[in-house]
Amino acid sequence: MKKTALWLRTFYLLALLWILSEPTAFAQDHKALRDSLRRATNEMEYHPQSVDLRLKKAGINLMLEEWENAKNEYDYILDREPNNLAALYFRAYVNEKLHRYNFARLDYENLLAVVPEHFEAQLGLALLNHKDKHYTEAYNQINHLVSLYPDSAIVYAARAGMEKERKMMEPAEYDYGEAIRLDPQNADYRLARAELRIEMRRFVDAREDLDELVKQGVNYATLTEYYQRLGKKNKKRKRK
Repeated sequence: MKKTALWLRTFYLLALLWILSEPTAFAQDHKALRDSLRRATNEMEYHPQSVDLRLKKAGINLMLEEWENAKNEYDYILDREPNNLAALYFRAYVNEKLHRYNFARLDYENLLAVVPEHFEAQLGLALLNHKDKHYTEAYNQINHLVSLYPDSAIVYAARAGMEKERKMMEPAEYDYGEAIRLDPQNADYRLARAELRIEMRRFVDAREDLDELVKQGVNYATLTEYYQRLGKKNKKRKRK
């Protein structure tokens, strides 16, 4: 598990399942993805105007982190179907990866003009605005999502991530707690709260989170760095 942007990673990996026709694509290794890409490209030679094939190929490009290739496919689709929701949503993501934030924002806004209640686009736009340092707008948007989806763990986790980055420690701890309450088996949320609690010098609480992760089956070795940080912080505190 990576230390940064765990909430973002979870969201985008789940979102990719939307357009990939093969549910097992996540489990494929790099070679298998290359093979899938080759097959999709070959099929497109016979059906170059097939939107479904282009969406499938673009999805594989995304998983291979071939951002420009994915963007080219979405451009092709949107030139012909300006309101294609999948293409708008994932081109926004690709534009974000390419640091084309204004274009990403425009794609999200165009999608929401068609489907104002589109959950993924609302969340994506809030996260983008936060990343682009439009903090007030982003926080207003994520607060609105919390009010609309009070049973969504990912919305609370997203708001917690924003708050943590802005050093709003207490609200972030509360929101991670709500995310964990709604999705208690999600290791990413609990690990993020453990790291936050270490920064807050809430050592006992942080250890409880780490110990719970071990109970849930997370390999202790993957948490060694966090336990070590916990010990070091605690020692510094005792010296003072």
